Parts: sequence; structure tokens; C-alpha cells
Amino acid sequence: LENLQPEIKKLAERLGYEVSVRGKQLGWSEKVARFHFKKNLRRIVTELYIRDNCHPFKATLLVWVQIPMWVCVSLALRNCSVGATGSEVQEQFSAGGALWFRDLTAPDATWILPVSLGLVNLLIVEIFASQKTKVSRFQKIATNFFRVLSVVMIPVAATVPSSMALYWLSSSCVGLGHNLLLRSPTFRRLCFIPRTKSDSDTPY
Repeated sequence: LENLQPEIKKLAERLGYEVSVRGKQLGWSEKVARFHFKKNLRRIVTELYIRDNCHPFKATLLVWVQIPMWVCVSLALRNCSVGATGSEVQEQFSAGGALWFRDLTAPDATWILPVSLGLVNLLIVEIFASQKTKVSRFQKIATNFFRVLSVVMIPVAATVPSSMALYWLSSSCVGLGHNLLLRSPTFRRLCFIPRTKSDSDTPY
């Protein structure tokens, strides 16, 4: 998508000129000319997406799968941790932890898991933010929102069973690993991922 932006910009400038000329010939008002410009620009952009097989929806498809799965697994872990008292599953959870969180049914009293979760999430947000050379107002708002959300998740994770906090932290660590891996020039070359302007030879 990023590589298409220069081409889209040039085509938009050319289209704007053509619509302006056509509008003067047919006596279009500014509103009508703007309508035709937007309509044709959408068509041109769609054709470019089809040509390069890079529709924006594909970039968000994984998110629409991950979010429901994340919610379902979180609820399942909560039910296993604080469900029917005395159940076999709950007993296994209460003794199935490790290190400082031996009891997975209890919140992490040390706050190590919650704070680690917040730091990892913040790191992911900053990695995304550092990839953008030109940031729109919406992107700034979205970035700040996720920064705040990362901080808010710390006290939330401190109140839920350790099993949930551990799952959230593990999920975030996997996401961080994916982001770091996709920033690797070697990995991108191996996967034939096109180079963009925001790519760096020394991403780390």
C-alpha cells in the first residue's frame, strides 16, 4: 500500500486537472466536479489494488480473526480459573503455575505479569509508530489511544487470574516477535516482501 501512494498521488493530480477541464466544458458546479473526482479516484484506486493484489482489507483480516479468538480464550481461562469451585480443572489451575505465579486462579500479586504486558504492548505501539514517516491526524489519535490502552491494561491484568494475564502477555510477546521479524531486511527478502520508503537497513 505504501508503495502505491506516489502513483496514486500522481493519478489524483492528473484526474483533478481532467475533471477541472471537463467541468468547465460542461458547466459543472464545484460540488458536481468534486463528486466526479471522488467517484473516479475511488475507481482508479480500486483498480490499482486489484492490479497489485493489496487491498487494505487483507491487512486487517488477521485482526478480525485474532480479536474474537483472544476474547474467547480469555473468557475460557477465566471460567476455568474462577468457575465452579472445587472442580478438577480449577484445582489443576490452582497448582499448575510456575515461578512466582504458582496459582493461576489468583491475580499476580507481584504485578510482574501486568507490568510486563503493558511494556510489551507499548513497545509494539512504538514500533508501529516508528514505521510511519508521514503521520495523519487520525493515525496520531489512534497511536495515542493504543498507548493509553496499553497503560490501562496494566491494572486490569492485575485484577484478573494469572492464567489470563499470562495468556495476554504470551499473545503480546508473539505479536512483538512478528513485528520485529517483519522489520528484518533479510526476512523480508526471503519472503519477497517489497521494500518501502519507511524500511531501514538497520531497523533495530
